[in-house]
Amino acid sequence: MGRSVMALQVEVHGLDVIGDGERKGTPRTLFWPWFGANVSILGLSYGSFVLGFGISFWQALAAGVTGIVFSFLLCGLVAVAGKRGSAPTMVLSRAAYGVRGNRLPAVVSWMLTVGWETVLTALATMATATVLDRLGWGGGTGTEVVALVVGTLVVVGGVMGFDLIMRLQTVITVVTAVLTVVYIGLVADHIHWSAVSAVPAGSAQEFIGALVFMMTGFGLGWVNAAADYSRYLPRSSSGRGVAGWTTFGASVAPLALLVFGLLLAGSSTTLSTAVAADPIGALTTILPTWFLIPFAVVAVLGLVGGAVLDIYSSGLALLAAGLRVPRYLAALLDGVLMIAGSVYIVFFADDFLGQFIGFLTTLGVPVAAWCGVLLADLALRRRDYDEADLFRVKGRYGDVEPLPLLLTLIATAIGWGLVTNSAAGWLEWQGYLLGPLGLGGKDGTWAYANLGVLAALALGFLGTLALGRGRVRRQEEQATSGPADGVTGEALKA
Repeated sequence: MGRSVMALQVEVHGLDVIGDGERKGTPRTLFWPWFGANVSILGLSYGSFVLGFGISFWQALAAGVTGIVFSFLLCGLVAVAGKRGSAPTMVLSRAAYGVRGNRLPAVVSWMLTVGWETVLTALATMATATVLDRLGWGGGTGTEVVALVVGTLVVVGGVMGFDLIMRLQTVITVVTAVLTVVYIGLVADHIHWSAVSAVPAGSAQEFIGALVFMMTGFGLGWVNAAADYSRYLPRSSSGRGVAGWTTFGASVAPLALLVFGLLLAGSSTTLSTAVAADPIGALTTILPTWFLIPFAVVAVLGLVGGAVLDIYSSGLALLAAGLRVPRYLAALLDGVLMIAGSVYIVFFADDFLGQFIGFLTTLGVPVAAWCGVLLADLALRRRDYDEADLFRVKGRYGDVEPLPLLLTLIATAIGWGLVTNSAAGWLEWQGYLLGPLGLGGKDGTWAYANLGVLAALALGFLGTLALGRGRVRRQEEQATSGPADGVTGEALKA
């Protein structure tokens, strides 16, 4: 009884270090939140997205599998930092950037998570509105109610915090997985291998573009939140187990859904085109009427599962960026922005897919640079983090570390110069290095390969390995300041 009551309490932890007495579970428990966040039926739509790069089924499968597994492996490696440092992801990166220098990547992280939770909530609303229209219950008011209900579910999960999220994700995992299997069984007869196998192969540049898109659509969209849940595990937990269960839990559902989505999209050009406008709702057009309501349930639950993790982590990122409010108020503020943004997408925005790809790629570049810096910094460390100094501007990690910040800015500038997003007019300034580097300019064969994401990740990682070793050694040579169980952060900054 006591445990049930506890699960209904608002989590008081914000950026705090989780004390040993509150750390529980095993690496295996990480399977549930990561599977629940990525079992969304949206995974089927990625089959259409990736074929849209002009590549064959086998090329799309290779790009998808590689992009999903590799990008979620990055999440698994970052999750190890959570076990070692007991703090949220965007607090742990203070060890590389300095306590206040880390505010810049924290702001970028906040933008990415708020963007993702908004997109997921909008997709849930659009999918349900399509179902209501097919049942003859459609209309503007009904869609608005759906948006409000879905948004409220996400906000409640984000505000309540870790314990409720873990329980919610377990339920979402089971229900969504079962209903998704039913959906696949009902539409399997729409697959025509002759049409799928006839899709022509694309160029190496198109393959790379699809690969990068899958990376930004999956693991690189989560890497900035990967330690937010592993920080609750006991310090003695296996690092390999943390990395392995995070990678496995996050990858297994998208891999299965991608394969079936590729088969569906390759079988029907009409369906593939419709998915670009309404990624989830278009999948209802091949369903029998009696399954529309269950489909709406699976669509909403799957998308809510991802959005709940995003709003929890976006609140933490906002605190790490310097906002001094309780965590639940930060999550509530993000929830208001999320609902407003999803209403805009549903009722006013055009060309969802073009804007979506532009959003992923643009923010994917600085996040990839940050990820490279953090992973290299983690690899250079031989000791666990000094948890108290993560909150002290005069501690071993310093106030502002100029080299990692400069490296991130340079990697981002180079990365944006190597990507293009022609479908999003507000991003036409990108791709400014494609011409000078002999890659054919903004209309050349490399224009849509999105090399900038890979370049930013590599520059951040290799630059930190080459230049950050001395900084890490100086930090680790200092005497440990002692445990920081339950520290709130602000009181220690002096």
